[in-house]
Amino acid sequence: MLDRTKEPVEFQSWLQTEPDAVSLHLAELIADAKTTAAADTSRVIARVGVDWPTLALAAGVYGAFAGLTWFYRDLPWWLVLPLGAAIVCLQASLQHEAVHGYPTRWSWLNALIAAPSLYLWLPYGLYRRIHLKHHVDEHLTDPTHDPESHYLTPEAWLASSPIHRALREVMMSLLGRMVVGPVYEATRSLAELARAVRIRDWSVLSHWALHGIVLTGLLWWIVGICGIPLWAYVLLFAWPGSALMQLRGYAEHRAAPDVAARTATIEAGPLMSFLFLHNNLHALHHAEPTLPWYRRPERYRVVRTDLLKSSGYHLIASYAQLARNYLFEAKEPLLHPSLVRQRSVPVRTRQQSASYRLV
Repeated sequence: MLDRTKEPVEFQSWLQTEPDAVSLHLAELIADAKTTAAADTSRVIARVGVDWPTLALAAGVYGAFAGLTWFYRDLPWWLVLPLGAAIVCLQASLQHEAVHGYPTRWSWLNALIAAPSLYLWLPYGLYRRIHLKHHVDEHLTDPTHDPESHYLTPEAWLASSPIHRALREVMMSLLGRMVVGPVYEATRSLAELARAVRIRDWSVLSHWALHGIVLTGLLWWIVGICGIPLWAYVLLFAWPGSALMQLRGYAEHRAAPDVAARTATIEAGPLMSFLFLHNNLHALHHAEPTLPWYRRPERYRVVRTDLLKSSGYHLIASYAQLARNYLFEAKEPLLHPSLVRQRSVPVRTRQQSASYRLV
């Protein structure tokens, strides 16, 4: 069904089907087999020599950032804000391409190119680790496995404070996601840093140590050389840039029993498509994760019919339509439907089988 209406995605037919213990156990075995096969990151990381278009893009992004920050004092805030947001968003899109093996075959060099997180709050190395886990498609949207899922488990909901619940409810609308989302994600990132310090998790702290070095150099340029107050950088660059990133991620996925139907296609205009490096064609990206960003539009034109059919016609016509429909309304339920359904299975059935997973 085309995702062209204001109605949230319905799961009633899915939720009303009661599986028996054998079906649940088979679902677990199939999920385990698929996860083992998908765990090989070579499926989602390209092996290129030097990808010159992406290298040129990186030079352009950092050159534009240097120019805008250098001339910050000479420009009005209403011009700095959209330009700063666009540059920060585009650099985040560049980080996404680096995760997938661009612009070089050397991951350490790609990390060096992508390391300056212009939105400030997340080390590139941690983002890379999170995003590679996200690309195990069999677990897409499942909050117990997919670290980029915006759903909650019933247990997480019950354990949350009233304020936390209210924030998550607000973030289910597009406006809430774009305004509150950047602050929420930054706060969560810092909370995870504090937890890593407390338990001495060096696998996390090592990424933060590198990020600290990069961030020191970045703030030296922003505050020390260009004279931009930190609060002004946050309000004119980091926050609005992160808001655009939240816009990109808002409708990329939904819960669905069919794996292919969990990923959307948004047919955006040239500006938004470039800011997101054509990652709005998200079903194509998950189907062919190593395809370079500048080849996605042509490839999409070739496979559009088959791709939309395989994804259950999970198509959104534009970001304008998305805003019209969901600016103030939730597009999805906050609790993941399959996990709510799992809790509804009779206790005797659950005891006869292992845990229920998405297949």
